[in-house]
Amino acid sequence: MKKIFTPLILSASVLVSCSDSNDLMMQPEKKTAIQVFEPIPADFKPRNLTVLSAGDSLTQGVGDSTGKGGYLPYLETMLEKEKGIHEVDFYNYGVKGNRTTQLLKRLKSPAMKEVIQKADLVILTIGGNDIMKVVRDHFTNLQVSDFMAAKETYRDHLNQIMQTIVEENPNTSIILVGMYNPFSKWFSYIKEMDEIVSEWNQTGQSVIVQYPNAYFVGIDDLFVNTNEDLLYTDHFHPNDKGYELIAQRLNIALGDKVIPDLEKKTLTVSTEEH
Repeated sequence: MKKIFTPLILSASVLVSCSDSNDLMMQPEKKTAIQVFEPIPADFKPRNLTVLSAGDSLTQGVGDSTGKGGYLPYLETMLEKEKGIHEVDFYNYGVKGNRTTQLLKRLKSPAMKEVIQKADLVILTIGGNDIMKVVRDHFTNLQVSDFMAAKETYRDHLNQIMQTIVEENPNTSIILVGMYNPFSKWFSYIKEMDEIVSEWNQTGQSVIVQYPNAYFVGIDDLFVNTNEDLLYTDHFHPNDKGYELIAQRLNIALGDKVIPDLEKKTLTVSTEEH
């Protein structure tokens, strides 16, 4: 039986969570070693997955006409068609308007800590509202340097978020979804916005690479140079098609790297127990 768990959504300011310019950015391999992953055995028993999705409006699903949680229903359907997966339980902790500080506080709540402890995967969308805060705080005299200074604060907060998750569950796999740039319509006077978003994505990658079970998945190329209309009527959030494409990108990342890594961890634990 498929289940999507959606806790009470708190009201917050309008957000947008964005992404990276690379087609598919996973955590780079460490330069000191090359890891070779064996194919998953064809006869292994299909498993259940518990997934905690947390972050901002991109996780809540603002712009999704069905109101079912943005990319989550698409990703659930895709994953449950995979050979090695029987059932996926999603816990949706997306809150519109959340910044890194707010997500960090919520991750420490008893309800979220309980889910983290049993989660196979944690998928995060966060950072777009941190960029928006810079715009609001410096609206009358906005400079590129303001974004670059805030980027370092974003790095610190993201590190704290990662540490909080790892402390609760060192075995869970963590995926940071990159930011995309929907700001051009609203802030066309900021010509450097593409560069700013790219810099913030690189900062996210620099944090993720420090954690062995963490992965970065870029999505901003999905929204660039396309003839398809992928944004909701607010020109900020994805529409149904946009969320479906995000789910497809995540499904590729999960199938190529994350789930095989999960299976290897499971097999290792099972062998040690015997």
